[in-house]
Amino acid sequence: MKTLRVTTEAFQGADGIDAFREIFGREILGIEIDPLDGHRLDINLTLRSLPGVAMAAGTLSPMRNRHTSALLDNDDVVLVVMQNGVGEVSQYGRVATVNEGEAVLTANGAEATFIGRTATRVINLRLSRSLLSSHVAEIDDLVARPIPRDNRVLQFLAGYATMLNDQAALATPDLRNMVASHLHDMAALLLGGSGGRGAHEQGLRAVRLRAIKEHIRARIGHHDLTVANVARSQQISESYLRQLLADGGTTFTDFVLAGRLARAHRMLIDPRHADRSISAVAFEAGFGDLSYFNRTFRRRYGATPTDVRMGAPRADGE
Repeated sequence: MKTLRVTTEAFQGADGIDAFREIFGREILGIEIDPLDGHRLDINLTLRSLPGVAMAAGTLSPMRNRHTSALLDNDDVVLVVMQNGVGEVSQYGRVATVNEGEAVLTANGAEATFIGRTATRVINLRLSRSLLSSHVAEIDDLVARPIPRDNRVLQFLAGYATMLNDQAALATPDLRNMVASHLHDMAALLLGGSGGRGAHEQGLRAVRLRAIKEHIRARIGHHDLTVANVARSQQISESYLRQLLADGGTTFTDFVLAGRLARAHRMLIDPRHADRSISAVAFEAGFGDLSYFNRTFRRRYGATPTDVRMGAPRADGE
């Protein structure tokens, strides 16, 4: 995952601030930055990039940021989550005040102004318009319209976005693609909002369940995979996690067991793993007890691990 810190700390004096505004403002962030009402310019952001998603998170002193016609270079959208402070967004002839805990959508393909009336802490999620447009009709109609802080999808999305602060949780391309996909799913649900409260809640539960299952699959070989760890990563309670899995027709134990058995089976029939012992395969698949692995494997596949391996094709074709 690409990470870049953007800060005014090293830029001193008028010349330094002008250099910051040019390099980080215009060239990297694509905005004209002006301190508000004589305030000292103080910016501390961390930029992170995933496939189809970019996030800027951190603090800003009171300022006016303008996305001018000269700086337009894409038609993606940006979801601004106001964690602290008060801001104001102007775009498409609409003006929206965004209070603490609220969010607002902006469009990169049109001129816009953001004014931080106070010092603010924000999360800006740049999302692919093409990925969202198939799920959300008339995206531009949603621009500069505040999303209330009590929106449960917004709360979940803001919490989920903090996963981008965990480098270990995004250590592989599969994990990064998974998180990017989930962020778009949640944004589509947040912006779609059709079908009434019941459908909205059902959609949120479906997104959460998908995130839980993919998180488990990505870590299926980890021996410390527990309900508590998964619930913590998804920022939900253990009881809610169990309830979501039950709604999906399974339990945590059964889902993990099925995933580990499937991984072991794939390894046993793969000639590239022919030199690994059965116990090594079991351990890598997440099992700590060889007898339990053998027993559950035979119950699942109707054959022992050795039988399955013997029936697999040899790497040399014999």
